[in-house]
Amino acid sequence: MKFGVGQPVRRKEDVKLVTGRGQYVDDLTFERLTHAYFVRSPHAHAVIRGVDTGTAGSMPGILGVLTAEDTAGLGYVPVRAPLRNRDGSALPQSPKLMLPEDKVRFTGEAVAMVVADTPAQAKDASEAVTVEYEPLQAAVTVTQAPVAPQIWAHVPGNLVFDWSDGDEGACQSAFAGADCRVKVDLVQNRISPAPMEPRGAIGLYDPQGDFYTLYTSTQGSSGMHEKIAQVLNHPPAKLRVITPDVGGAFGMKTSFSAELGLVLLAAKKFGRPVKWTGERLESFLADGHGRDVQMTGEMALDRDGRILALRLNSAANLGAYMTHVGPLIPTMGLRVMGGVYRVPAVYAHVKGYFTNTTTVTAYRGAGRPEAIYVTERLMDLAAAALDLDRLEIRRRNLVAKTELPWRNWKGLSIDSGDFAATLDLAAQTAGWDSFPDRRRESEARGKRRGRGISYYFEASGGPPVNEPAQIRFRDDGIVELLVATQTNGQGHDTTFAQLVHEHLGVPFNSITIRQGDSADGLSGAGTVGSRSLQTAGSALKRALDQVIERGKAATRHVLQAGSAGITFRIQEGGGQFEVTGTDRSIALGELVSVLRQDPIPGFENGLDAAGAFEGPPTFPNGCHICEVEIDPETGAVSIPRYAVVDDVGRVINPLIVDGQIQGGVVQGLGQALLEHCRYDPDSGQLLTATFSDYAMPRADQIPELDIRYNEVPCLTNPLGVKGAGEAGTIGSLPALVGAICDAAGVAHLDMPVTPEKIWRALHPADGVAAVRAFSAETCPRPRSGMAAGSAQKMRQAK
Repeated sequence: MKFGVGQPVRRKEDVKLVTGRGQYVDDLTFERLTHAYFVRSPHAHAVIRGVDTGTAGSMPGILGVLTAEDTAGLGYVPVRAPLRNRDGSALPQSPKLMLPEDKVRFTGEAVAMVVADTPAQAKDASEAVTVEYEPLQAAVTVTQAPVAPQIWAHVPGNLVFDWSDGDEGACQSAFAGADCRVKVDLVQNRISPAPMEPRGAIGLYDPQGDFYTLYTSTQGSSGMHEKIAQVLNHPPAKLRVITPDVGGAFGMKTSFSAELGLVLLAAKKFGRPVKWTGERLESFLADGHGRDVQMTGEMALDRDGRILALRLNSAANLGAYMTHVGPLIPTMGLRVMGGVYRVPAVYAHVKGYFTNTTTVTAYRGAGRPEAIYVTERLMDLAAAALDLDRLEIRRRNLVAKTELPWRNWKGLSIDSGDFAATLDLAAQTAGWDSFPDRRRESEARGKRRGRGISYYFEASGGPPVNEPAQIRFRDDGIVELLVATQTNGQGHDTTFAQLVHEHLGVPFNSITIRQGDSADGLSGAGTVGSRSLQTAGSALKRALDQVIERGKAATRHVLQAGSAGITFRIQEGGGQFEVTGTDRSIALGELVSVLRQDPIPGFENGLDAAGAFEGPPTFPNGCHICEVEIDPETGAVSIPRYAVVDDVGRVINPLIVDGQIQGGVVQGLGQALLEHCRYDPDSGQLLTATFSDYAMPRADQIPELDIRYNEVPCLTNPLGVKGAGEAGTIGSLPALVGAICDAAGVAHLDMPVTPEKIWRALHPADGVAAVRAFSAETCPRPRSGMAAGSAQKMRQAK
């Protein structure tokens, strides 16, 4: 089928978006619309002594200024993470009010909101609001936090949690008896999601029904609806959240932010719609950031390179306020640590700290990139210490397909995969054996060439929610799909339509998707954790099955088939129901029309159907192999070759999955080479608050990706699919960093691996500080060749 499952169908939604007919929050307008602008703190940590709005309130076009007094008595979003400290105690809360009453806790925190007739008037008046601050010492890193003044009075040492999991005793025994032990210190650099569309919101209020309506950019309206109703202490039935087109999210738009509630309060107070569109500076300052974890990883192996144990100690920066997922990312995200290797013993110890920075929340991968990064970097270092090929050490430790289902250290039951075959296909695609020839060619041009490899593994699916989907047959012949997920670049309109076309034979262009409106009554977990197709798609598959079964029953009645069998078959003209053994049949569309014109009992809604699905995580996995060239004179990096082989289960649309892998790799490249949110350690000021200071990957830095698939269908959902949205990011970080370290001949360089770091590593008299700590203990003596030389360099780099 031209538009069926497995076909590279072009995204149907793109025509609307690239021709300017998309409807983002900022495109919407309403009668008597007003505009908001926020007064934000210039201090990272300060007591608020007073807020004077008198001058601002009297300026032309100003409706008023909201301060903490206007939000008195309202709530906050509590963190209900199923996480406890090692001693069994619960985590403290960080009760973020919509506007702070006592003090500010990060640079850029909103203190007041000005509402005016025009955006310019609101911005001008914001400069006339006077806030008296008493600055306090700030802490912006996890090393500063334990000795800095308390950010929250009830959280001594700014320690949010002290968590551990795994078998500490088994790890200690394994390390004590190991032939080889490797250890490395790593940094997961802090990242700004920087979506193309910044956050924004429009609030409306109807006094007759005490009813709020919010238009905002989210990753699922139903989840945001619940959070906002809770914060406003408002009946959920009197709140509607609508998400129009979304210009990127990457995890950040799952979290409630104060601005969303404030535009609603202002709409009620002033009796007019209130619109806020965040500026890029506000985005850098106040949007949730990602990553920011310091990690020490250790691996124990026998002399043949087989893993005996894996151990991690890390410290996570949560920012000044926790989001609903904040404490889960650096802890539960570690459930994929160890990858698809046989690791007999694992132990993780993580501490989380409050700091005077904006909140740290979900960012593409959310904990899984951190877990796989430390695993794969240790595999590289172990290979060097044992004088083993990096491909071979991975092959020796991979779980065999005959061992599935395999239960990992966190109890995840890996149901499907052929990891050795995926590794071998990646090596073949990348030309692993011919790399020495390419290295010599680079050296002849004065360049240093290196290669990196990673085998990633992740658990996709997000929170365990019974995800809904509905199918409605409209009077105009359109088949409408209702879902609680929210496309923000993934191509849901196309992929879901392909499923319907495949199973019902409905014309592809007669299928539309309805999403993003809490009034539809569908409650789901939204689009997070690479979950949409495996959950909402599976729910849709169940609804499609219902349509067919209901259609068979209706056909038996309409065609008076009695007890004869009814079959459903898709022909060139579409789907039709046939009475077995006869020439009687009725097309799906005709049956829908008949039921609409002459309803029969039990079919008052025609063939409309609903489905729901809740299943375990799926386990995408794959291999990335990257080659880089370094200019030793400047430290500049280029990426001449990049190969990816993914097992994302059944591929519904290879063109869309290619795009997801490409986007993930590019964001991984950005983190590995360029991106880093930097705060001044003394003042807490964000130093990278514009695109002039915060480097993003550009088109000329992106390699051509050779993407292939080893499709091993998942066994735990009816579509056989696995997540794909975050896979590229998870696999790319260790592959890129490993390639650079191989080219530079050093053990490890922290991300972002900038040209300056590389240059300093290549000139150790000037750049010894660029190389991170690495150690290899009691390892067998390296035998000979390139790997032995690398191992010696790594020991010297300690």
